[in-house]
Amino acid sequence: MARFGLKRVFVAWALLAAVWCAPASARAGAPVLAAERVAALPHDAAAFTQGLLFHKDVFYESTGLYGRSSLRRVDPATGRVLARRALATQYFGEGLALVGGRLYQLTWRERRVLVAEPSDLRPAGELPLPTEGWGACSLDGALVVSDGSDRLVFYDPKDMTARGEVAVTDDGAPVPLLNELEAVAGTIWANVWGDSRIAVIDPASGRVLAWVDCASLRPGVTAADLDNVLNGIAYDPATGRIWVTGKRWPNVYEIKVPGLPVKAAR
Repeated sequence: MARFGLKRVFVAWALLAAVWCAPASARAGAPVLAAERVAALPHDAAAFTQGLLFHKDVFYESTGLYGRSSLRRVDPATGRVLARRALATQYFGEGLALVGGRLYQLTWRERRVLVAEPSDLRPAGELPLPTEGWGACSLDGALVVSDGSDRLVFYDPKDMTARGEVAVTDDGAPVPLLNELEAVAGTIWANVWGDSRIAVIDPASGRVLAWVDCASLRPGVTAADLDNVLNGIAYDPATGRIWVTGKRWPNVYEIKVPGLPVKAAR
């Protein structure tokens, strides 16, 4: 997600303040666990990262902004862009997921899902999206989508028919501004726009099981531009490795989260 209008910014931050600025005694909520840096990998500091995933030893990345949005295949070790396809100027790239062997790239306000082949990023069709597109991930064959609210909707990737949805809550309170998503060991990890924490969500109930605090990873570029928020989560189920980054961040960070069980984690 990018810049809101001033009214939407005010409403968004008011919602966050209402939930998160209450005294700790008033909101027990899910436990907050600190992310620990395992490694720092180079990342294109001009990339307005909207979606990130790991597949067959490379990162796939969706970047945003009108006239600058792209779909990329990236070498994790060097940050070098191995392949890049620019989106048409009317599209603002958003979340990215791999479902059934194809890449599904959301658009923000255009309400379209752009389908592409991972081998060469060539277009493989378009599908309608009933809402704004923010984040996406694949879970049990469904395309899971966030739209900036507290809802996650599960779509059939063949025709974008809704299979179901959950409202995300922490200690009974809604968690709005859900953004980039990643399926991790049976849970859904979600960036929350403007927050340095990642919500670890039970996809069946929508309940936040834990928060992963990434504040220690935040680079100086976030102070220079408030749009440069934490955004981008990738997971390798074969090894349990997890990576996070943000909009215009100069690094992708491999992290571990002590106290949070993850399949095959180191």
